Amino acid sequence: MTYSAMAKVQPKWNDKAKHTTVPKVRLYVERPEEENWLVHVGHVTDRGRWRTEPHAHPAYGQVIFVRSGRGVMNLEGSSVPFEGPCALLLPTECVHGLDYEVDVDRWVVTIEVAYLTQVNAKLHEFIELWAAPRMIPLADSADAGMAFYSLMQRLKDEVESDAVGHVVGAEALLTTLLLMLLREARLDQTGSESGTRNDIRLVDRFRKLIDQHYRENLPLQDYASMMAVSLVQLRAACASATEQSPTKMIHARIITEAKRDLIFGNMSVEQIAFGLGFADAAYFTRFFRREVGQAPSQFRAAARQ
Repeated sequence: MTYSAMAKVQPKWNDKAKHTTVPKVRLYVERPEEENWLVHVGHVTDRGRWRTEPHAHPAYGQVIFVRSGRGVMNLEGSSVPFEGPCALLLPTECVHGLDYEVDVDRWVVTIEVAYLTQVNAKLHEFIELWAAPRMIPLADSADAGMAFYSLMQRLKDEVESDAVGHVVGAEALLTTLLLMLLREARLDQTGSESGTRNDIRLVDRFRKLIDQHYRENLPLQDYASMMAVSLVQLRAACASATEQSPTKMIHARIITEAKRDLIFGNMSVEQIAFGLGFADAAYFTRFFRREVGQAPSQFRAAARQ
């Protein structure tokens, strides 16, 4: 095993009840001189089964290239089977666990979030690619798996090189890697065709603000003010780029976090409601039922079966 990125769990709740929530993992490179690394490539060739419990890493995005072997990904509480050659794309904050079968050959690319944002700015479709976690098969094209494997090796060599221009070289290879994934993913282009580049970037900024403030029950005008745009502009951009209203996007983020707490945590529905900024657990239950079609307790029971 040559993968040197390790993990530390940072608990989110520290009260006396010791409520369990999704572990927030901080990845780091064990060599001190690489403390400020931007991208890390690890090659894992364990002999035996390997399993990671559901977790999230807020400060990093990951691409896991499964060259051979198969397994199951626990993605936000749902089971997603995969078989190499394929790529698993895991955005920041995405809750995932991995259960690899014996002798899975895989490469793990870990990208610091600010650096990932910089690379994504090169092409607005990259923002769409990272908008959701996904499993991207690479077996449809005879050459896709081999091309991706070759690119992964070159990226690892460049990241670890001290040659002149190795930072520029690594960024170029990472960009090429993401472009290959984008083409293999065959995303629904409806949003990108109708939305302008400015709309997509504005909505990406809006998503980041939602991630920071969704527990605070802020008025929509506050989001618009933080972005220095009008409500009309914000609504138009969201409709153009996502075919959703800004309010619907905020509600979707709240529901995502509520589902995570219900599936992976041990907090009561009332505690989850208060943690998400609801003053009334009954209102939270009505909100959740309206958005999901089930009461929180029903959703938890069904998801854990």
